[in-house]
Amino acid sequence: MNIDFEAFAERINRRSFLQRSAYGLGGLALGALVGEPASAQQASSGHWRGVIRQPAWPIKAKRIIHLCMAGGPSQFETFDWKPELAKLDGKPFPASLTKGQQLAQLQGTTLNAFGPRAKFKKWGRSGQEIVELFPHVGALADEICIIRSMVTEQINHDPAQAFMNSGSILKGRPSMGSWLLYGLGAEADNLPGFIVLISQGRGGAQPVSARQWSSGFLPGKFQGVQFQTRGDAVHYVGNPEGVCQSTQRLVVEEIQRLNGLAEAERMDPEIQTRIAQYELAFKMQSSVPELTDMSKEPASMLELYGVKRPGDGTYASNCLLARRLAERGVRFIQLYHRGWDHHGDIANAMPVAAQETDQATAALVTDLKQRGMLDDTLIIWGGEFGRTPMGQGSGRDHHINSFSLWLCGGGIKGGITYGATDELGYRSVENVVSMHDLHATMLHLCGIDHEKFTVKWQGLDARLTGVEPSQVVTPVLA
Repeated sequence: MNIDFEAFAERINRRSFLQRSAYGLGGLALGALVGEPASAQQASSGHWRGVIRQPAWPIKAKRIIHLCMAGGPSQFETFDWKPELAKLDGKPFPASLTKGQQLAQLQGTTLNAFGPRAKFKKWGRSGQEIVELFPHVGALADEICIIRSMVTEQINHDPAQAFMNSGSILKGRPSMGSWLLYGLGAEADNLPGFIVLISQGRGGAQPVSARQWSSGFLPGKFQGVQFQTRGDAVHYVGNPEGVCQSTQRLVVEEIQRLNGLAEAERMDPEIQTRIAQYELAFKMQSSVPELTDMSKEPASMLELYGVKRPGDGTYASNCLLARRLAERGVRFIQLYHRGWDHHGDIANAMPVAAQETDQATAALVTDLKQRGMLDDTLIIWGGEFGRTPMGQGSGRDHHINSFSLWLCGGGIKGGITYGATDELGYRSVENVVSMHDLHATMLHLCGIDHEKFTVKWQGLDARLTGVEPSQVVTPVLA
């Protein structure tokens, strides 16, 4: 989607400058954004190859699967066992820890300690402490790296998800999937390089807005594409009745010809994006039906994931589809499971959420490993924030000072727990990891130096990891 500057220089002159400046200057700006001449980008392949020509270091992760537990899973019923909090259950929470601190809905209320509502046990040779509600993930304890010391900056869902995805709460910032696709390019030429799947659990339906996979100020071709998880994955992917593939090809070619004429006249990079997307859409008419046809998946594979009916919109079905997307070269795959916003009845709600996700999550790791794909696939499991060690009736409020997530595959050291919270789990106190640190680590595993991976925007060198100091979490790397 780059600008051929030599062709641009030939076409522009003093007489036509004012006529074309609205398009030309915009073209120059976006051309500078994506760097190299169009001829270099399109050489030998018809899809975007990325701006990173020489990785900063060896690429350990060729693709990323982000399993986003939307709503914020409680660390106290997942990966951060706190015996002292259990002892303090029902008693006043120490005011010294919460004085002057930001709370969501508990602000100004009486704060009582709320002990863990599920049992933990040690799993695997590594002895990692994981809740008993996750027997399948627990069985993979030696494969995963648990980070217990995560912190974030936003205490409400939508801005917290935006910060998790883009490193900023400001609208118009690219999501991490868009950054990765822009940097490394696409491996598949018949599917989008960044695909989003959403499922809904029985524990609630916290909204997830489309801005979470926006390309922001990057060109539109880097935006995530949401696939429907019931029925047709892409609306209108099939031809209308009476229209054959060859006829559709003729229609697309004529549209491309007209777009080519407009692009030659205007030098508008967004027209080049439109041309590329029309071609991709035509290819998807064949690739998407084949992708979502799971009739060739053996019964044992469906059983492994816990899929009762492929394409039924469940998290289990989406995990199986995620593996199929990874096999076909999709660079960034993001699964949102809505069902973790447990302000009440957490003792009964957590087993439900665990049952909906545990088996399929572990199956995805196991499946990728047996196919030899786990070594170069980074998996991230976690939510946008954590939950309070204080009770909110029978549940927990949002919490930004500490939460847990886990990583595996793609250059991650398995069987370790990194970081720690205080004895009551209120604050991350040892080896604290910010969202920007997580982004820096993710990019590092993909061979990208997060400090040099920038785009000029509004006069600044914008980057995923922001302007504040951030670092690669090297102890979790294999």
